[in-house]
Amino acid sequence: MNDGNASEGMNERPVFEALLTPHRSLGRRGFIALMCVFGAVCFANGVVFVIMGAWPVFGFCGLDIALVAGAFWLNYRDGRAREEVSISRTHLHIRKVAPSGRFVDHDFNPFWARFRVARHEEIGITRMRVSGEGRFTDVGTFLNPDDRETFADAFSGALASVKRP
Repeated sequence: MNDGNASEGMNERPVFEALLTPHRSLGRRGFIALMCVFGAVCFANGVVFVIMGAWPVFGFCGLDIALVAGAFWLNYRDGRAREEVSISRTHLHIRKVAPSGRFVDHDFNPFWARFRVARHEEIGITRMRVSGEGRFTDVGTFLNPDDRETFADAFSGALASVKRP
C-alpha cells in the first residue's frame, strides 16, 4: 500500500544543495602576521621622520595602520555573506544572507524556473540568473570565474534532472 505522504516527502527531499560563500585568501593568522609586519614598517618609518624633525608624520603612520586594518575589517565582514541554494522535485529555494545576517528568500517552481548564464569570451561566466513566473534573482555574484563554472554546471544539471519525469 502506497501512502501519498511518503511520495510527497520524497519529492521534497533536496536533489541539490549548495552553500555559496565569497573566497577570502588571507586567514586570521595571515592577517595578524601581515599587520605586524606592516605596523613594524610604519613604526620604523615614523621613527625616521621623528629623528629628522618631522614629528607630525609619525601620527600619519599610525593612521595608515588604522586605515589598512579598517579595510580588512570591512573585507572580512563582507565575507560573511552567503547564498543557500536547494532544489527538490517541487521547490527551488535560494536564500541570500547579507553580512549583517538579514536574509531574503527567493522561491521558484523548478518546472517553470529558467537558469540563464551570461558569458564573456575571455572572462567566462559574468552573470548567473534564475527566473520564473515573472520574478528573477542573480546567483553567485561574488564567486570567482572557476567557482561560477563549477556551480553553473552542477546547478543546471540538477535543475534539468528534476524536470525529467
